[in-house]
Amino acid sequence: MTILPRSPSPAKADAPDPQALSLNALGWVLADGERAQRFLALTGLTPDDLRASLGDPATLAGVLEFLCAYEPDLVAAAEALGVEPQVIAEARERMAR
Repeated sequence: MTILPRSPSPAKADAPDPQALSLNALGWVLADGERAQRFLALTGLTPDDLRASLGDPATLAGVLEFLCAYEPDLVAAAEALGVEPQVIAEARERMAR
């Protein structure tokens, strides 16, 4: 008997790169002054720290974590980015690995 590997589901195969999604999500977060201030306050980052850590996977994962922690932002960001909220949550999980 031969066991065939399961092929990825279409949604997973077409999932955006989590780092690219994180950077796009960060752009969305920073486009709103109040949301940007809340992000910086919750993460403890200064604008200079944020600029210096844009390539850091932990910072990028933090952006997705920020969105997933507040459903209204998660839903609005997903809509703005053209993805389902679950795609952002899955990207967060992949970044955490």
